[in-house]
Amino acid sequence: MLQVLTSRTYRHLFLAQVIALIGTGLATVALGLLAFELAGDNAGAVLGTALAIKMIAYVLVAPIAAAFAERLPRRSMLVALDLVRAAVAVLLPFVTEIWQIYVLIFLLQAASAGFTPTFQATIPDVLPEEKDYTRALSLSRLAYDLESVASPMLAAALLSVISFHSLFAGTVVGFLASAALVVSVVLPSPQPSAPRGIYERTTRGIRIYLATPRLRGLLSLNLAVAAGSAMVIVNTVVLVQGQFGLSERQTALALAAFGGGSMLAALGLPRLLENLPDRLAMLSGAGLMVAGVFVGPLVSSYPQLLALWFVFGLGFSLALTPSGRLIRRSADPVDRPALFAAQFALSHACWLITYPIAGRVGATMGLPFTFILLGIIGGVAFLASLWLWPSHDPEVLTHTHDDLPQDHDHLEDAIWTDAGFEHSHGYVVDDRHPKWPKAS
Repeated sequence: MLQVLTSRTYRHLFLAQVIALIGTGLATVALGLLAFELAGDNAGAVLGTALAIKMIAYVLVAPIAAAFAERLPRRSMLVALDLVRAAVAVLLPFVTEIWQIYVLIFLLQAASAGFTPTFQATIPDVLPEEKDYTRALSLSRLAYDLESVASPMLAAALLSVISFHSLFAGTVVGFLASAALVVSVVLPSPQPSAPRGIYERTTRGIRIYLATPRLRGLLSLNLAVAAGSAMVIVNTVVLVQGQFGLSERQTALALAAFGGGSMLAALGLPRLLENLPDRLAMLSGAGLMVAGVFVGPLVSSYPQLLALWFVFGLGFSLALTPSGRLIRRSADPVDRPALFAAQFALSHACWLITYPIAGRVGATMGLPFTFILLGIIGGVAFLASLWLWPSHDPEVLTHTHDDLPQDHDHLEDAIWTDAGFEHSHGYVVDDRHPKWPKAS
C-alpha cells in the first residue's frame, strides 16, 4: 500500500490530508464538548442542527465550486480554501452563543465543499494506474480513520492539561500546514474540451451521476451508511456523558472505537478488492451498518457501545472506500472533478436527512426510537441499492449511435446495423453518450 508514497506529488498531498484531518478531528471533539457546555442534554439537537448546516453548505456549494474549478489552477484553489478554513477556525474558540456555532460552521464547511472534491479529483490524475489509485484510496480512507482514532486520543490526552477551547488551535495549524504542502508541488489541471456555460458546468456532474446505474446505487448506499454514522457523530456525546454519566475522555475514546473499526477495514481493502467485486464489498459494509442500527436500542453499557461503534466503523469503511473507484471508472478525466463534486454533494445530502433525525428526534422521542427510525431508513436505502445497481456491471458496453455522421472519428471501429452504428468500448456518460445503453 505504501508504494504510492514514492510519488513526491502524492506524498505531499497525502501528508497535507493527514495533517489537516488531525486538526479537523480536534475541532470535531471540541465542537461536541462546546455544544454540551452551551446546551447540556440538548447537545445532540445542537450538533444535529450544526451538522445539518454543514451538509447544506456541502450540497449547495460543491457543484458551484466544481464549475469554477474547471477554470482555476487546482493548486491555487486548494491553497486559498485552506487559508479560508484556517481563518474561520481562528474564531471558533471565542464562540459564546449557539447561533455563532451555526454561522462559523457554515463558513468553514463552505470552504471544505470546494476543497475536498477538487482534492479527490486530483489524485487519479497524479496516480493514473488503477492499482496505485486503489492503494491511494485505501491510504486516504486510512488517513480518515487514523484521524478518527488519533484525534480523539490526542484530544483525550490534551484535555487533561488544557481547556477544550484550546483544541481549536490544532485546526488552524492543520490547515496552514496543509496549504504549505500543497504549495510545494505542481498539480495537473485538465482543461475542458469545449467551453461550457455556468449552468452546464454546475449541473454536469449531477446529471452524469444520476444517468449512471452504478452511481445511482452508490447514492442509495450513501443513505444507508448515513443512517448509521449519524448516530455515531451526533449522539456519542449524549450516550456517553448524558446516558452513561461518563467523562469527556470516554466520549473521545468512543469516537476512537468507530475510527478503529474503519481503519481495520481500510487496511484489508486493497487485497480484498483484488478478489472481491466493488459491489459486493460495498453492499456488505452497508448491510453491516444497517444491522448495527437495529441493535442500537439494546445497548445498555459503555463496553457494548464501544463494540457497536467498532462494528459501525468496519461497515463504514467497507461501504465507502471503494466509491472513488466507481467515480473513476464512470467519467472521462475532464469530468472527474464535476463527478467527485456530485458524489460529495449528494452523499452529504443523505447526511442532511439523517443528522437532523439523529439530533432532533433523539432529543424529543428518545434514542431507542431514533435507532429504529434510522434503521428503517437505512434498510429501505439498502434494498434500493440492490435494485438500482445491477449485479452485472461491465466497463465495456456494446451500444449504437444514430446521431453521428458516418465519417465521425468516434465511429472508426463501428459497424452498421438497423439500429445505427454499433461498437464497444469503456462506456461513460459524456457528450457523445448522454444516456446509458438500454441493453446493459
